[in-house]
Formats: sequence, C-alpha cells, structure tokens
Amino acid sequence: MTESVRSGAEVVWLSDLGQRRENNEDSCLYGEGANEPEFARRGRVLIVADGMGGHQGGGEASLIAVNAVRQNYFEANADTPAMALVGGFQAAHQQILDYARKHPELDGMGTTCTAAAVLGHSLYYAHCGDCRLYLVRNGSISCLTRDHSLVGQLVESGAITRDEAAVHPQRHILSAALGSGDEVSADVSSEPVQLSTGNILMICSDGLWGQFKDEEIHHTLTSMPLSEACQSLVDQANQRGGPDNITLLSLKVGT
Repeated sequence: MTESVRSGAEVVWLSDLGQRRENNEDSCLYGEGANEPEFARRGRVLIVADGMGGHQGGGEASLIAVNAVRQNYFEANADTPAMALVGGFQAAHQQILDYARKHPELDGMGTTCTAAAVLGHSLYYAHCGDCRLYLVRNGSISCLTRDHSLVGQLVESGAITRDEAAVHPQRHILSAALGSGDEVSADVSSEPVQLSTGNILMICSDGLWGQFKDEEIHHTLTSMPLSEACQSLVDQANQRGGPDNITLLSLKVGT
C-alpha cells in the first residue's frame, strides 16, 4: 500500500506471507517527523525487520525492533541521524533480550533489521542481518548493505560469487542479529549518501531479494509506477516459489 506522506517523496510498503510459511515474522514501518520542526530535524525513516526464532518469537522480535528504532530515531537527543539510528538498534536489541527473559518459551528470538533515514536529500542507514537496502539511480542499482551471514562472509572473502551465494545451502545462517549475543553488531553509514529527484530506495527482506538478480529488481522498479513495481516484485517472488515471508518498503525521491 502507499503511505500518506509529506510532499517530496512517494512511499510504498508491502508484506506478504509467501507460499510456505504459516506466519509472517517480518515487520516494516515508515515514520516522519510529527510536526514541521521535528520533520526538519529528522525527516523520514524506513525500517524493515525479518524475525527469527519461530512463529511468535520471530514476529514479536521484528515488531519490537521496528517500533524501538522508530521511537528512538525521533525522540533521542542524538547529534546526527546516523547516531539516532544506532541508538535505536541498541534499544531494540536490549528490548528483545528483556522480552525473551520474561518469556523463556521464546528463547532464541531475534531479528534482522535495516533502517534508512532520509533528511532532505541526504540518506543515512544502519543495518544488522540480511535484509538489504538498495539504491536505484543514474541507470543502475547498488546494494548499500552487506549480508551479515556465513555466505555473505564467503562472498566478501572471494571464496564464492554472488550467484553461487544465491543457491548456497547455508545462505540463511546469520552472523549478526538483534537479540543475539551481548552486544549489537551493526553497520552504519559513515557519511550521508546524497540523493536526487527520481532516485529510488528499497529495503527488503531476503524473501524478496533471494528470488531476484539485482538487474531484475532494477528493471521492475524503473519500468512502471512505484506502487505497481512493488506489487509486481511481490507477485513474482510468490510465483518463483515464495519460500519465505516477502517484505519491502520503498521510497522514491520527489522534488
């Protein structure tokens, strides 16, 4: 569906069960400053989380994460958007740990999380796990995040290619997640990425990107209106087997 947003951007989000899951453990959330001063200070934030731990545990973890990141991003007195996102990840991590302690039947709950903040035409992001943040501009697509997974490490080391990683039997084994371990292990943008009119951002869970090559995502996002493109990606992922929950949150920069 299309979110009602301030002028200057179009935002679309979709989350689908897929073909093989009984529950949707993904969560996504869009937020923007509630008033003009807050909007000028913090702009917009997009968050996608893919829960793990099975059924209720994964869904609870992803929901805790998106809400904690959004709340911290707008309410914390962080000096920069990037620091506000990192603080949100730390808060989410602790809240998930606390929730698991209170509900021992959910031991092992956790979630990946990727968040992007857009302030004016500057992009900041934080990332933990294997949801991905894509940027489409100047006729090409780039993935701004790296997968925190065993297979992602193999790709970075040059041991396997990205095409080999897409079909690797251990591609879903994570090396970092919120709610896992004592400390948050997250990547954060060191410098803002400058955006311009027509650029498209998309955060998606592995239930979506795992069914496509990057070039296919690029073609779909640039060949039709954003809402139609997002629906087409979800439909195609389901047609290709839909082995996992399918979630995306996309923003197109306006004037």
